[in-house]
Amino acid sequence: MSELRDLCVDLARVLADRVRPELGAHAARAHGQIGVGGDVTFRIDEGAEEELARFLRDRAPHLAWYSEDQGLIAGAGGIEASDTVLVVDPIDGTRPAIAGFEAACVSVAAAPLGDGRPVMADVSVGVIVEIKSGREYVAVRGEGLTSTDPVRLSPNTDVSRLFWTSGYRGRPARELTEVLAELIDASSVGGGYFDLGSACFNSMTILTGQMDAYVDPGPVMIERVPAVRAAFERVGDGAVLNNSPYDVAAAVLCLEEGGAVVTDCAGRSLDDRPLLGSGHDFQMSLLAAANAELHGTLLAEVEAGIERLRDRLA
Repeated sequence: MSELRDLCVDLARVLADRVRPELGAHAARAHGQIGVGGDVTFRIDEGAEEELARFLRDRAPHLAWYSEDQGLIAGAGGIEASDTVLVVDPIDGTRPAIAGFEAACVSVAAAPLGDGRPVMADVSVGVIVEIKSGREYVAVRGEGLTSTDPVRLSPNTDVSRLFWTSGYRGRPARELTEVLAELIDASSVGGGYFDLGSACFNSMTILTGQMDAYVDPGPVMIERVPAVRAAFERVGDGAVLNNSPYDVAAAVLCLEEGGAVVTDCAGRSLDDRPLLGSGHDFQMSLLAAANAELHGTLLAEVEAGIERLRDRLA
């Protein structure tokens, strides 16, 4: 396990080093191809994907890997010869990276490939590296989390003092705001709401104590109120754009091993969710909180928000 852990850490560091000089560069805004999940690929993404392929070709040609822009890539001996798959997002938070902000991370998760259908519970190693700051978070399942800064989970359970984050990228603003409105209003004076642009960065701020929670209800909104899917497709130019496994695989393991509480926005475990795949069928909502009491309160708030959305659309 230590060898796989070290490989994942090295890969994340190499990708961060590759991207760091391009942070804030206007040329990085140029659009490339559409990724397998339906999102726009920017020039800064393409360079990182090239570095990913180069690294694995040189260091671990036998491993399979899955990335946001390329999907599943077999190792040198084919899928049958690969016993491990790496799930990599070379830049989680492309738009903050383009703007030169801190909220951009490299995410690397490793899992046994098994029958070719691994699930989130199979992730054995998760590594997050913040590209601008260089802060690192490394989790090994059952062995805890090591991080550049000590873990400081917030004890806050008061919604009026809540510091929290969600994300509007690719989500319909009116509908998402309907679900989150009461939380936004309740925390807008005594606490604070933030859209930081990266699922990984959002998650790691819980471990540092900067945020109390991360709430991303997109997929459960569609599940509970199917009519809202059309609004997601309108914003996503025909695609539904919520968090896919490559966005959160490493982050969820880091949160769990760091002591945070993580489920989807209906309170269900993420363990049996498929690890390999993109698009609506593979996407998952996420509710991560620094403590169990706050997590339960936020689940109830999301449920009430979805009922408001259903009533409004009806």
